[in-house]
Amino acid sequence: MGWDSVIERNAASELTAARLVKSLRACEAASLAFCRLLERWGRGDAKPATAGSRQAALRRAADRVETAIAGLEAPLSQYLLELEPELAEGRSWYAGPGAAELVEWTPVLDRAGVRVCPNRVAAVYLELAVLVRALEGLAAAASMDAAPDRSSLWAGLFDLRDTLLGSTVDDLRALAA
Repeated sequence: MGWDSVIERNAASELTAARLVKSLRACEAASLAFCRLLERWGRGDAKPATAGSRQAALRRAADRVETAIAGLEAPLSQYLLELEPELAEGRSWYAGPGAAELVEWTPVLDRAGVRVCPNRVAAVYLELAVLVRALEGLAAAASMDAAPDRSSLWAGLFDLRDTLLGSTVDDLRALAA
């Protein structure tokens, strides 16, 4: 049982759940690819081989994530509208960023020869890592039959939407430019 089962079980309609699951999977895959690219550079794995190619790879990765997040907006908004939690306020089911996600990217980017704003990279990496970890946590909770209630599911998804569709998209656009 994965995070998708929690989404499907709480959905008002199968179509809304299917659209959201598909969009979240695309976001998860693009986010993992973006984060893993940076993590490889952090370990000294300078692939692609040239600085120009690495710059282009970061742009493509940022563009893929931005496209995936753009595709998430409508399905997630519809799901939240249909979810209608019992309580007006639930608790978000995922934690904020941990120490492992707080990385100083300036030396990594300098070593890779990639010329982008390290603060934007740090912010995007942080938010995407939180998204991936949130979905993993939701999957773990589902496997232990401890999935969040509807109110908490709504609160967590609302928080993710608010974060991803706000400054994260702006930072991704700047990195992809």
